Amino acid sequence: MELADLLGPDAVIANLRAKSKKQALQDLSAAAAKLCDIDAPAILEKLLQREKLGTTGVGQGVAIPHAKFDHLDRIFAVFARLESAIDFESIDEQPVDLIFMLIAPEASGAEHLRTLARISRMLRNKTFCDKLRGSRDQAALFALLTEPVVTNNSSAA
Repeated sequence: MELADLLGPDAVIANLRAKSKKQALQDLSAAAAKLCDIDAPAILEKLLQREKLGTTGVGQGVAIPHAKFDHLDRIFAVFARLESAIDFESIDEQPVDLIFMLIAPEASGAEHLRTLARISRMLRNKTFCDKLRGSRDQAALFALLTEPVVTNNSSAA
């Protein structure tokens, strides 16, 4: 599955102005609600429950919050580049400015894990993240996120 199958141009936020983790998750929940026919408070509640299990701030300024819902038939994604980095209680204790959120079907087990792994690999690439951070335009961000993936094992920071 290509990221373009999960992420539409309308699911990319170029300059999110959140001041906290909760506000960022609220804003992303509102964006996701428009795409997947689940109300924003229900999405936010599941995301916050997931965060209680352990942060989805994976380090290097990146967070990948995710939640599962019974009645979905596919995975939905929302991406945000924050205007200013925020505390996300990340594993490396660094603030987050790139958030890639996934909303998946409850029964998507392996597909959900493969998608998380793919996004994680993509966002561990420092050069790629620098390009995302340098893009202030929704269309440019969407193009970067959905371009064909070139495998590069030397992408660690």
